[in-house]
Amino acid sequence: MLKRLRQLNRLILAGLVLAALGLWLTRPQPLAPDALDGLAGDPLAGAAVFAAAGCASCHMAPGVVRGDDPVLAGGRRFASPFGTFIAPNISSDPEAGIGGWSDIDLASAIMRGVSPTGEHLYPAFPYNAYLLAEMQDVANLIAYLRSLPADATPSQPHEVGFPFNIRLALGGWKLLFGTRGWTLDGALGPQERRGRYLVEALGHCAECHTPRNRLGGLERGLWLAGAPNPAGEGRIPNITPGGLDWSEAQIVAYLQTGFTPDFDSAGGEMVDVIANMRRLPEQDLAAIAAYLKLVPPVVTAAAEPSAGN
Repeated sequence: MLKRLRQLNRLILAGLVLAALGLWLTRPQPLAPDALDGLAGDPLAGAAVFAAAGCASCHMAPGVVRGDDPVLAGGRRFASPFGTFIAPNISSDPEAGIGGWSDIDLASAIMRGVSPTGEHLYPAFPYNAYLLAEMQDVANLIAYLRSLPADATPSQPHEVGFPFNIRLALGGWKLLFGTRGWTLDGALGPQERRGRYLVEALGHCAECHTPRNRLGGLERGLWLAGAPNPAGEGRIPNITPGGLDWSEAQIVAYLQTGFTPDFDSAGGEMVDVIANMRRLPEQDLAAIAAYLKLVPPVVTAAAEPSAGN
């Protein structure tokens, strides 16, 4: 009997140690407090980062026409297999928005998916891509966000049921699927490196154009090969050379105008993407096109209608 009690105690102790280790490995990990030290944010440069990152596409209120000073009141709904996520208010309002957050709070949310209160954020916010952003660009983006109008519209809670509403579990998701480096690696020229930065980091194109596994992690072996639309309508197209045979000049023209080489027009979420892309200099769009030509081709059958060209 004593021997069995000792064995039980050992099992309990081992379980507690494993649980503690798991909690430590999956804990929220914000940036170091000095991560932005010495960096002065430039709001003018931040406007370009804002456009490349597509912030207005998600955080402007539904139905609002974008102007030069977008109001980021949130409220847009994003359906997914895990529930519906609702974009929060990230205006400069000190109560409803991010006006009361410190710069390092904002940077930690953007790059690490950690809230000022130390909670994991849902990866519907593409911090896995923004993790690869340059810290100066993040500082510039924060300076630009602080220059935009305040709005007192409260953020709405996400409509996510059990077990996906347990934020503690997101630490395990980050451990499994967090970005650990560039997907397209190797010897790249300056233009291709710039394109990689815009596509993989700021533009987070893979978040829509790469399929996901059952837990919502990107299938990196099918990088940019197209994916089902999370909202359940149509399919996000394959933009690897195996699915997109446009020239680099045609890709640039599409990102500037929204018109395809055969004079069709962009639809779905790409309308918002192009509204952002056309704000970038042409050399950045050329860099994106050059990067897309280097991505390993994946040939996929178009089994469903496209959700946006």
